[in-house]
Amino acid sequence: MPLVVSAREHGPVEHPREELATGPVTLRRWRADDRDPLHRAVNEAIHTLRPWLPWVANGYDLDAAEQFLAHAEAGWNSGEEFDYAVTLDGAIVGGVGLMRRIGPGGLEIGYWLHPDHTGQGIITRAVAALVDEAFALPYVDHLQIRHDRANTASSGIPRRLGFTEAEHRPKAPECPSQSGVEVVWEHRKPDALS
Repeated sequence: MPLVVSAREHGPVEHPREELATGPVTLRRWRADDRDPLHRAVNEAIHTLRPWLPWVANGYDLDAAEQFLAHAEAGWNSGEEFDYAVTLDGAIVGGVGLMRRIGPGGLEIGYWLHPDHTGQGIITRAVAALVDEAFALPYVDHLQIRHDRANTASSGIPRRLGFTEAEHRPKAPECPSQSGVEVVWEHRKPDALS
């Protein structure tokens, strides 16, 4: 695994692998040429994303897709964020990421999925692969998933993957369907429990 020095206080960072395969689902690092398929997938899913995710509140044009891909590249290079396209038979059906924004030893996981592919275990497989990959990194001892309490669909993933519901905390709503209460799920690396 490549080693880089992070721009933040976390120190040297080993990167996860750029591609992870789990059954028919493949996670791969976002590429600059993903702009058009990303734009299409997000816009086809926008009615299910807009109630929960502020980054689609005002729509999602080609510039937004381009900006995200540049952000994903910079985040990967700095070791602050590791974003993946979720693909099924080569087509982009969602996205997942590991973000270093919860303090030393921890990574937060975020995810979204095109509504045509919900209920098939795709995002559960993708997040499970991300959990395994994150815990293979020597500096990671815990993971978190956070979502608004009203977004009950998002709670199924951490529940199925053995995360513990750690706390509920106030968070100002950023989208119309948010309740103002953030649910924090946590998963500790097995050898970090002893």
